[in-house]
Amino acid sequence: MSNGFSRAGLDRLGALLRGQVESGHAPGALVVLAHHGEVRVESCGVLALEGPGAVTPMGADTICRLGSMSKPIVAACMMTLVDDGTLGLDDPVEAWLPELADMQVLAHPHAALDDTVPAQRPITVRDVLAFTLGTGMVLAPPGEAPIADALEGVYGVPPDEWIARLGALPLVHQPGERWLYHTGSDVAGVLIARATGRSFGRALRERICQPLEMRDTGFIVPEEHLHRFATAYALDEASGQLVVDDFSHGTFRGVKVFESGDGGLVSTADDFLAFATAMRNGGLHEGVQVLSPGAAAAMTTDQLSAAQKQVSGFWPGYFDEMGWGFGVSVRTVDAPGGPSVGTYGWPGYFGTAWYNDPAADLTTIVMWQNWQGGDQRLPMWQDLWAAVYGALDRS
Repeated sequence: MSNGFSRAGLDRLGALLRGQVESGHAPGALVVLAHHGEVRVESCGVLALEGPGAVTPMGADTICRLGSMSKPIVAACMMTLVDDGTLGLDDPVEAWLPELADMQVLAHPHAALDDTVPAQRPITVRDVLAFTLGTGMVLAPPGEAPIADALEGVYGVPPDEWIARLGALPLVHQPGERWLYHTGSDVAGVLIARATGRSFGRALRERICQPLEMRDTGFIVPEEHLHRFATAYALDEASGQLVVDDFSHGTFRGVKVFESGDGGLVSTADDFLAFATAMRNGGLHEGVQVLSPGAAAAMTTDQLSAAQKQVSGFWPGYFDEMGWGFGVSVRTVDAPGGPSVGTYGWPGYFGTAWYNDPAADLTTIVMWQNWQGGDQRLPMWQDLWAAVYGALDRS
């Protein structure tokens, strides 16, 4: 094929998706590839195992829970505030978030909550974007690390109360010392709201979604679009069957108590392709500079030092082949036959994923809705990425 795709490779990718659906991994699956100016969509299956969605085909306009794929959009929104001078990357956030001023820091990550020392410096905007603000997801069994249990209890309340609860807890590490996942995107949401004088959702619409024409991206699904909303599933370990998971990352109907930047957005493949394409074009979308080229470059450059990657991540060696920019991972080692150095993007809890590979001129967006499907160590992902790169015509 003259457009940069291999027909045989696309057929193999389609067969892989059909195999995942037929094996019961999810009722439907979709992959979008944009390469050398051409876009290909491979999809199969339906939106749900039963009900009206069981006869509705999976498509590029299917609304899906993004999970952690929300994080890049949130980071881009915050960078528009850096672009317009409202925020500076090295500004202390306490000007907007006084709840995070004069923080205490645990003597060590498993210390008692009152075993602390003063923070050596304020938390900055850069820390929030790079996830080096000193707090975040602490992976520990219940009862093993007091801070892990305490952080679980800060959610389920409005933003002002949430940030007050967070600020009342000690940091896990000194600001700027280590990377910790997750919480930075929620702090970013509260910061964006206060800096703009808007709700977080409204600021996101005005600064990112409307300029990029991302009409189906937001924190709720309007009633009139529920017929396009894919059902999410979790695996019931007792029965081995998929069961409906309506509540992970919150409900998506009605008014949101807390608009979560870490994983609360829904979107479509069409919408996310607009965002991904703007990122590849230095923030430019159809003649509109949504994000400055410098801001897009900062987001997609590894911002972490070797020291910040120590005792971080989710498992040993987590940062051996990647770093972290603002809201996205950044690949630091070539994968033979796969992603190149400089590839950036992020997956989501329900099996969504997005990556831009500038060296290959490739954008890949994956959409399905299965609990923990976003774990990139799963064999299905290794097979999928091999099929994605096998679909490119490298002749």
